[in-house]
Amino acid sequence: MSKTILSSNYNFPQQKSVYKGKVRDVYNIDDKYLLMIVSDRISAFDLVLPRGIPYKGQVLNQIAAKFLDATNDIVPNWKIATPDPTATFGRKCEPYPVEMIVRAYLTGSSWRTYKAGAREICGIKIPDGMKEHQRFKEPIITPTTKAEQGKHDEDISRSEIISTGLISEEDYILIEKYTMDVFRRGSEIALQHGLILVDTKYEFGKKDGKIYLIDEINTPDSSRYFYADKYQEHFEKGLPQKQLSKEFVREWLMDNGFQGKAGQKVPEMTDVFVNQISERYIELYEKITGEKFIRADISNVPERIEKNCRAFLKLL
Repeated sequence: MSKTILSSNYNFPQQKSVYKGKVRDVYNIDDKYLLMIVSDRISAFDLVLPRGIPYKGQVLNQIAAKFLDATNDIVPNWKIATPDPTATFGRKCEPYPVEMIVRAYLTGSSWRTYKAGAREICGIKIPDGMKEHQRFKEPIITPTTKAEQGKHDEDISRSEIISTGLISEEDYILIEKYTMDVFRRGSEIALQHGLILVDTKYEFGKKDGKIYLIDEINTPDSSRYFYADKYQEHFEKGLPQKQLSKEFVREWLMDNGFQGKAGQKVPEMTDVFVNQISERYIELYEKITGEKFIRADISNVPERIEKNCRAFLKLL
């Protein structure tokens, strides 16, 4: 019996292959569809941490599903159905080799880069005199290449993406528009529930000549949220922002001497800390959706997932 899912090894009908990322196991069904299982793994500094987080996969999957549904009038997306609380079934698209990162505030890695003296990120000029957590006049897009597993994503500019042919200029212009429009919608929804969508990443793919929004969107793994009611006061006083994101996990690791560098050892993740992470993920779900989180049966998560997904695939 397992209350989390750290890995899966299913063999579904018409399955062609399986890809295992840092958090998601993606099953290729008949080269037409993808069945994405969101595990309870958690990663930081491009490393998967040793312990699973109860309900994390459910939180991520259900938040992403809600935002995909809430933005499908802006851009078509890959989602077709969610056969299990931790699984999404959808269209198989050819992914673009770039992640679109949107930043509305100078915080996290962008602040660390700025504090070290950089005044340009991905070809975008950042003015002198900015403070940590300060809002940009307008959100900026700072793309990264999609690195192979175990390697770091690399910053890249708009001009480099187009000039190197990673994405055609025509497609990139449309992807930029979709990125900003989806981010604005996500920001509006967050603000309705007392949150600020600080930064996030979006991924896109192409199928039959059409661009689709793919993967997860606006989850705590891909996004950062501040509490709106305390933002201005904390900013003016130079206090840390109360945030709902994975950043507190990275901060905990750094405080315990780990930044993913060679020779560093991952600190022990105690039961107390694992439960704190789980509760933070559930808190974000309830804040961002305005709904009570319904905890799925976790008496045997791998078995539940397989049963639900097999039953769904029989209907195809």
